[in-house]
Amino acid sequence: MSLTAAEQEIACMRGGGEGGASAPETAGSLPAEVSWEMLDKSRFFVLGAALFSGVSAALYPAVVLKTHLQVPQHSQQPRPLLTAAQILRTDGPRGFYRGFGTSLAGTVPARALYMAALESTKSAVGTAALRLGLPEPVASTTASAAAGVNAAIAAQLVWTPVDVISQRLMIHKHKYLGGVDALKKIIKYEGLNGLYRGFGVSILTYAPSNAVWWASYSVSQRFIWQLVGYDNSDYRSVMAVQGLSAAMAGGAAAVVTMPLDTIKTRMQVMDCGGSMRRTVKGLIKEGGLSACFRGLGPRWASMSLSAATMITTYEFVKRLSAKPDLNENG
Repeated sequence: MSLTAAEQEIACMRGGGEGGASAPETAGSLPAEVSWEMLDKSRFFVLGAALFSGVSAALYPAVVLKTHLQVPQHSQQPRPLLTAAQILRTDGPRGFYRGFGTSLAGTVPARALYMAALESTKSAVGTAALRLGLPEPVASTTASAAAGVNAAIAAQLVWTPVDVISQRLMIHKHKYLGGVDALKKIIKYEGLNGLYRGFGVSILTYAPSNAVWWASYSVSQRFIWQLVGYDNSDYRSVMAVQGLSAAMAGGAAAVVTMPLDTIKTRMQVMDCGGSMRRTVKGLIKEGGLSACFRGLGPRWASMSLSAATMITTYEFVKRLSAKPDLNENG
């Protein structure tokens, strides 16, 4: 079985020593890292799209709840439990999956762009950083941060229109018959710009969020392994540490980027549209700074859970997608 990128980084960290020595003795007994060049790209994209779609389906209700909290339909302060009860009372369980078809349709191209940009950038930047003489931990963290930014920008080319349509379906359920109808009406009345409403804020939200996430994920793993000690014979521990590191990184990113996410959602959903400045003024007038953090609970839970699930799925997909000759040699 091939070694994941995260495991290879852990192995290097454990044996590198203070003098910047090369790979540790334990690393020599472990299979090689599954890098971008080692992947069967077709299998990687197909398996990734299938598994990530399943994860997205499980976490979608939290996204619906967060959106309703960020764009309340009345003047009262929205509350998570009351809002969830209202969705159930009005639409039943199906209410938590409004817009999911549109979101799922965008998952395949968006995930393909994200994973391709992430892996290719990580490989290129990591190699360049090592050639420049940077220590492996610094090179790994730098490559992860750069890959996160590049992947976020690439994916938003697809995700922004998908977000606009799916969020409109969540909030304005009586205005649109479905995803295709929403697409037609947005283009008819708002033009292509309507599909990319909030694109700039999305980049401002997700580019730094991804940079912080991937960098802190790498650092968190190193920190945890230093505390508990690395055991290459127990793969369950490896997965547990990956999941915990991802959850920590996801939760932190949720808190840091929450105000921008609220602003982005308002700009994409509200019929009046408007500039970022006008949206911020409206939020402050409506509920002060706390209004920018509406939906933080569901978003924090969703991003932490999503991060832990996604990263373990992601590493699993990479192992399954390693070219056959690598598995035979490893």
